[in-house]
Amino acid sequence: MDGRSGVVAELTAEHARVRSLFDRIRAARPGGAERTALVERAAAALVRHAVAEKAWLYPAVRRYVPDGDDRAERELRAHREVEELLASLTAADPADEEFTELLVAVVARVTRQFVEQEQTLFPRLEAGCPREVLRDLGDRVRATEAAAPTRPRPAAPEAAPLVRLTAQVWGPLDRLRDRSGRRGRE
Repeated sequence: MDGRSGVVAELTAEHARVRSLFDRIRAARPGGAERTALVERAAAALVRHAVAEKAWLYPAVRRYVPDGDDRAERELRAHREVEELLASLTAADPADEEFTELLVAVVARVTRQFVEQEQTLFPRLEAGCPREVLRDLGDRVRATEAAAPTRPRPAAPEAAPLVRLTAQVWGPLDRLRDRSGRRGRE
C-alpha cells in the first residue's frame, strides 16, 4: 500500500473502496435498483469509516500532529456535514431529483475530504506518530470498521470514548436492521 503503515494504509485502502463504489454509482442507471443498492452500500461504508476515524484517528491527530486539535475539529465538522447529507440521501426517493443532488453533494464532499486527508493529514500524522502506534491504530480501525454502525447519526457523540461505546450498541442493531432489509450488503 505505497509504503504507508498501519492506520494510514487502512484508511487509504477504505478510501479506494469508497471511490470504487462512487464510480459504480456513476455508471449505474439513475433511479435504478442497482444504483440505489450501491448508494446504500456506500452510505454504510462511509458511516463505518467515520466511526473508526472518530474513535481512533482523531485522538492520534490531536496528540501527534502540530495544530492537531484544530485539524481534528475541522475533520469532525466535515464528518457531521457528510452524515447530515447521508441522512437526507437515505431518506430521499431515488427517483427524485433531490436524490441526485444529494448524491452529487455527498460524492463531492467525501472526495474532497479524502484528498485533504491523503495529501496533508496522513503525511503529517506519519511524520509525528511512532510506527508502533500507527500499526496498533490500524488494527483498531480495522476492527472498529468491521463492527461499526452502518446508519448515519449526525447528532451522535463525537468524543472518541463515546463513539467507541455507542458503536458497540448501534453496530449490532444496525446490522440486524441491514440483514432484515438487505441494506448496505456487499
